[in-house]
Amino acid sequence: MTGLAGIPLGDWRAQAQDMDFRGQRIRYWTAGEGEPLLLIHGFPTASWDWHYLWEPLARRFRVIACDLLGFGYSAKPRGHDYRLLEQADLKQALLAHLGVDGPVHVLAHDYGDSVAQELLARHHEGRFNLASCVFLNGGLFPETHRPVLVQKLLLSPVGSLVGRLFSRRKLAASFAQVFGPNTQPSERELDDFWRLIAESDGPSVMHRLIHYIPERRQQRDRWVAAMQKGGVPLRVIDGAVDPISGAHMVARYRELIPNADTVLLEGIGHYPQTEAPDQVLEHYLAFHDRDR
Repeated sequence: MTGLAGIPLGDWRAQAQDMDFRGQRIRYWTAGEGEPLLLIHGFPTASWDWHYLWEPLARRFRVIACDLLGFGYSAKPRGHDYRLLEQADLKQALLAHLGVDGPVHVLAHDYGDSVAQELLARHHEGRFNLASCVFLNGGLFPETHRPVLVQKLLLSPVGSLVGRLFSRRKLAASFAQVFGPNTQPSERELDDFWRLIAESDGPSVMHRLIHYIPERRQQRDRWVAAMQKGGVPLRVIDGAVDPISGAHMVARYRELIPNADTVLLEGIGHYPQTEAPDQVLEHYLAFHDRDR
């Protein structure tokens, strides 16, 4: 059990603000003062994933998050060609909307790791100012990503049907596989995760969102080169028993990334920020304070 209180979903929703991104409504949140810290959520959930960490981090940083296009409370346009590169554009548009023009820290998870990798590549190309980046469990390398069955089905020719048939029961079954054995989500948490996915008929666009998997393969060499380049402090904080991107992903990270800074959370699965937020907070702040 976490010692952090978290934020009930209804309270979280009430704190949302709106911005327009290319004609689509995006819901975003910001709190605190200090150096900007951008939190980027994963698939298929939303920024509420950070609710245990939000207030503790806001005591140290200006925390900023939005529900990415197609997720949570943001717009979910039906025929849209969802792209990770566009989601990176969205993050840059959000920072511009908030008047943030200095260096930005990033804490990312899952799908958000890929958005963060794109921002890191843009940093090295002179198109973004990244102060540091911490990755939670995610597919940093296509060769180590082990998608669960529903992800494979969403990518298949019957993907649109699979999305429409996705349900709270199927979400619960998928999460049971990827959370740690002793840190499974409660029924109430599952209700809230499902509420966010189901908002605005979200399952009808899941087969479009899932194209991040082939897009990761297309960008792999550019993104890995960006992580290998140095100059930006990086850390991986990873739930070790995650079957999608657990200890096996961290082993690959250590092979490929010079001076790899990694933390393995034993017994924790794919969602360390909700399974073990106290540990994530401790290791994140230690990373941030290390060179100060």
